[in-house]
Amino acid sequence: MSPAAADTILTHLRDTGREESYYDLIITGDLGALGSRIVKDLTWEKGVDMQKNHVDCGEIVYKVIEDEFQGGSGAGCSAVVFNSYIMDKLRKKELRRVLLVATGALLSTVSSGQGESIPCIAHAVAIENI
Repeated sequence: MSPAAADTILTHLRDTGREESYYDLIITGDLGALGSRIVKDLTWEKGVDMQKNHVDCGEIVYKVIEDEFQGGSGAGCSAVVFNSYIMDKLRKKELRRVLLVATGALLSTVSSGQGESIPCIAHAVAIENI
């Protein structure tokens, strides 16, 4: 899912003419610790440094170490973190601009059983509280 998230973030920034620093937070769905590192590496290779303002919902929910566990549901983690923690910070005006990038895998028992790759998707929603 990291390549899908990186592509969506890079496309959004290019299409809007914004830099990553425009957002107080760039939040991904549940990439987990490993996927979070990968998305940062992939965007870094394209000149986008998200080290200071990227956070992953799965890492917030599970607070895990990269080589121990990689989280749960991207849809579940994104919804839980955004609708509680992030929304509260927006209401208090502690955050002004957030880019939420929900991620997901298009799982199929057939393709997985055949050893095929798993297609992934990411959608971005920009929230501004000015």
